[in-house]
Amino acid sequence: MKAYIMGNYTEKAFQGFLKDPKTDRKAVVEQLTKAMGGTMHSMDIVRGSYDFVVVNELATFEDFAAVKLVVEASGAVKNLTMLEAIDFNKATTKASEVASGAYKAPGQ
Repeated sequence: MKAYIMGNYTEKAFQGFLKDPKTDRKAVVEQLTKAMGGTMHSMDIVRGSYDFVVVNELATFEDFAAVKLVVEASGAVKNLTMLEAIDFNKATTKASEVASGAYKAPGQ
């Protein structure tokens, strides 16, 4: 399952970056992803609501939950969020199959 994982660094992480500005967080994230049996495609520091975005593939949502538990428990990351990439054609095909009366809006 391809996923986009976003998160924010905490003050603890920023203090670590100041202490060791050459730390390679990408390598650490890649190692964690591999330990979960996944593949990391990229990691970028971004401007906006999140500090970083990781694109990776993990087998299950439970794998992501395990990563979230480990990373947020370290105190260096918060707000870890995952957006799962989906096959839109499969979703619309399934929707089309059940659209004929399987769901009625309130009041109908």
